[in-house]
Amino acid sequence: MNLRPVGSEAAFDLADLHDKAFDRPWTAVEFDDLLKSPGAFAVLGEAGEPAVSKGFILCRSIAGEAEILTIAVDPAARRRGWGAALVEMAAGIAAETRAEAMFLEVAADNAPAIGLYQSAGFARVGLRKGYYPHPDGAKDALVMRRALNT
Repeated sequence: MNLRPVGSEAAFDLADLHDKAFDRPWTAVEFDDLLKSPGAFAVLGEAGEPAVSKGFILCRSIAGEAEILTIAVDPAARRRGWGAALVEMAAGIAAETRAEAMFLEVAADNAPAIGLYQSAGFARVGLRKGYYPHPDGAKDALVMRRALNT
């Protein structure tokens, strides 16, 4: 397992992984724009020779707070520790930027992701009703927080 910070040069790799993990994936242009914005950072996880991308996390850290914008793990690589490793590295980077807390939103019905975040020290601090658009009706999102630099 190799984790490394990446910038906008990885936008196409991130978009490809996002496409494998989500019904409505973000484009390479969206990743490129986000990665060029203030405080944005991403970590890419790779394995094998030649290196194959297994997952990534995209975050932003600004004004003492960090946020996980998205995280994606190739479905074929899930349940192997990639998500946990990406979250921990991102939390470490955010702490280095002097962020005091890290936040995220997660679909209220996404039990595996909620379990991952709880095991990484996140706790529910709020609810966003109808946050995620969905063909069957908007879905609620849990807002979760993890203290950093404590």
